[in-house]
Amino acid sequence: MYLKSLHLCRFRNYADQYITFTAPKTILVGQNAQGKSNLLEAVEILSTLRSHRTSRDSDLVQEDCSAGQISADLMRDAGPVGLAMILRKAGRRTVSINGEKQKRQLDFLGVMNAVQFSSLDIDLVRGGPGLRRTWLDLLLTQLEPIYARIWQDYQTVLRQRNALLKKAKASELPPAEALDATQLAIWDAQLATTGTHVIRRRARAIRRIAPIAETWHREISGSTETLSLTYSPNVVLEESDNIDNPNQVQAAFLSKIEERAIAEFYQGTSLVGPHRDEIEFRINDTPARQYGSQGQQRTLVLALKLAELKLIESVVGEPPLLLLDDVLAELDLNRQNQLLDAIQERFQTLITTTHLGAFDAQWIRSSQVLSVDGGSITTQ
Repeated sequence: MYLKSLHLCRFRNYADQYITFTAPKTILVGQNAQGKSNLLEAVEILSTLRSHRTSRDSDLVQEDCSAGQISADLMRDAGPVGLAMILRKAGRRTVSINGEKQKRQLDFLGVMNAVQFSSLDIDLVRGGPGLRRTWLDLLLTQLEPIYARIWQDYQTVLRQRNALLKKAKASELPPAEALDATQLAIWDAQLATTGTHVIRRRARAIRRIAPIAETWHREISGSTETLSLTYSPNVVLEESDNIDNPNQVQAAFLSKIEERAIAEFYQGTSLVGPHRDEIEFRINDTPARQYGSQGQQRTLVLALKLAELKLIESVVGEPPLLLLDDVLAELDLNRQNQLLDAIQERFQTLITTTHLGAFDAQWIRSSQVLSVDGGSITTQ
């Protein structure tokens, strides 16, 4: 797939900016806080419906404006596609494909695929498990857009169940009197059902991406280190159980809910389910989060991102876009070369940088170089 053009209107610091992409690689050059990351964020939102920088659409719309818009022209193997999204400070956003308004935002997913790699991604390794769950969930929505609906359904049930537990705790009555056993059993069953769908898909995604990431990591590290990715669901199955068997996963889920019932009551929240999963990264069988050096952690994240590219391409059938946000400065020369060699001309790439010194002359000659200054973009 190839992003032909992007139009940003009242989005972040862009009043009305139209960009045409004329090369497989586009380098966005400018000082900090000029709008380079904002442009990549717009592409990310069109791809995933989410921004890694904010969860509120009001943050994306310019001050003194009620709405902003992102639109793009995309070329896919099946033909051209026009995408548009209206973001509102108050009210729901609307999305359209080829001029046709979509009833559900989720129908927008899967039209444009992109992998984002920013300097903040090092937190995937050293941050909390929530960051790794979000990483995996965003990957899954690109591989299987239906997953967004599955995760949304689980979150809805989880909120309702938590509300019931919180109300029971606030009553200060003993569990038998505070909780409506019939109502709780209904939410338990729904949590186990929706949660099982999440667990099985997460497990499948890790099985698919792990060998690719491990191969990349071995190559980048010069075969001196071995990476392993492990999915550790909060619902622990018996050795005889199969995570691909929904009945066995659901039975294990309900069993653990029963086991943690008293603790859940006194804490007033759900302690069982995929909202408490972990994805473990280990280097040479050592937890990367606690013991990996900064260089090792960067190698790990680079291997993950390259694996995302390859996995999405193999599933979707077309190479996704690659968004590199101020990441080259975070990598040493060897890792930079590994990344740039892997990209070649295969993946359309948008790169932000404060200077061109990180690129060799051949790369610059083969790239479109755009200058970004105060929300205005010009060709260098």
